[in-house]
Amino acid sequence: MPYSFRNILTFVGFAALAPIVAMAQQAPPAPPSVTVAKPVVRDVVDNDEFIGRFEPVDEVSVRSRVGGYLQEVHFTDGSLVKKGDLLFVIDQRPFITALNQANAALEVAKSTLTYADAQYKRTASLSTSGSQSISLLEERRSQWDSAQANLRGAQATADRAKLDLEYTTITAPISGRIDRRLISVGNLVQADQSVLTTIVSLDPIDFYFDVDERRLLNFAQTARERGSELQQGGGGLEVKVRITDSNDKPFTGKLDFAENRVDSQTGTMRVRARFDNPKFVLQPGLFGRVQVEASNVYRAILVPDDAIGSDQNQRVVYVVGKDGTISTKPVRTGPRLYGYRAIREGMDGNETIVVNGLMRARPGSKVTPQMTELPQSREDIPPEAASMELAQ
Repeated sequence: MPYSFRNILTFVGFAALAPIVAMAQQAPPAPPSVTVAKPVVRDVVDNDEFIGRFEPVDEVSVRSRVGGYLQEVHFTDGSLVKKGDLLFVIDQRPFITALNQANAALEVAKSTLTYADAQYKRTASLSTSGSQSISLLEERRSQWDSAQANLRGAQATADRAKLDLEYTTITAPISGRIDRRLISVGNLVQADQSVLTTIVSLDPIDFYFDVDERRLLNFAQTARERGSELQQGGGGLEVKVRITDSNDKPFTGKLDFAENRVDSQTGTMRVRARFDNPKFVLQPGLFGRVQVEASNVYRAILVPDDAIGSDQNQRVVYVVGKDGTISTKPVRTGPRLYGYRAIREGMDGNETIVVNGLMRARPGSKVTPQMTELPQSREDIPPEAASMELAQ
């Protein structure tokens, strides 16, 4: 059957396109494009993060030194008090009576001593002339000694009665915030037993947290390099604390104490930092996250987390050679600092690595590198929020 004119045109079109299709199939594809950069190399300090709790520097349970019925309360529950402020008054009438009685006994003892002294001196004068016997002189001397002892006892009783009367007015032993009254007016207060209220100091305030053995050795080494011991404050090592669910700037304090032994049950040591708290924002019992410098300044290699891949059970970075060939380097990662991941081992800082387009990079293949420069720090994690997020 003869071909139609349309069939002839179709045949001619295919014949013309065939060489072009063959040339396209034979041309190799262009290498994929990836973004590459040099790692950031800068001086850094590792930070460790721990969870701890604020505790008052001083805390006092207010008790009465004398027993009696509570008569007056001179503070508002939860208010700030200063050292020496009047808080409670115990019924003073029994103690005033006891003091008056002790003072009266003291006057009798003084009078008795005056009489005994006169008798002793008169007898001593007469005994020199032989008018009085030696035995009577010794008796007068004994009475004089007894009168002196009775006077000292009466004076002590009067002093004690005066002191007990003073103890009926209970004042604040420290400055800080007072709790509510725990005993109401009219109730009997037992001496040295009944807790009337509690007071906690607020400025400064302490922060306690537990450090494991591994990081404890790092802290101790850092303290020694600062010329101090961890138990004596770690050389004034500066720490920062963020309150839970707080967007405010961290509070800055300094290490000032560590316990003298590691807890055998938990394998940790309790460390303390002290913070100024002039506005009383930090409260005893409040939880916080403390960041502590885990090392002295050192030179670190920093790369973005996106530039780190996985090869079975190890972390790798993709290095681009001069000819665009991809190779991998196993690395050991460290903490996250300045928005990057620190590289502990595996890099010298001169490599050109893939920072974007890891899915298109295969070991042994070639790529088209697009060079970029990484900033010294990134805004996603500020330096002060750097924490010990070790790669797994």
